[in-house]
Amino acid sequence: MQEIVANEKLVSMCGLYCGACKRYLSGACLGCSANNKASWCKIRNCCLENKYASCADCKMFVDCNHCKKFNNFISKIFQFIFRSDRHAGIMRIKAIGCAKFAEEMAAAKLQAIKRR
Repeated sequence: MQEIVANEKLVSMCGLYCGACKRYLSGACLGCSANNKASWCKIRNCCLENKYASCADCKMFVDCNHCKKFNNFISKIFQFIFRSDRHAGIMRIKAIGCAKFAEEMAAAKLQAIKRR
């Protein structure tokens, strides 16, 4: 298993940090940006089409929760199961940038900001 390190390329497009994900650390996944098998992900496709590093760069929605690609039924189930708050991740990325977000998440060894 790899060590958790800060790498802004491992910040997912939806506000998670792939660098602390068990699948990434075990070599089973390349992370959001490099995972071409994730063509099913509407968020990833939207970010790639619009050349956004993440939803934090979106110009169409001030609040990503208003985006149906970001805030859909499946994402709500995942957020409930994993107690994650991707919206908080996107807001943090907007506030401090991808590099600092990666540093914070790696230091805390977190894949997602936990829902309160």
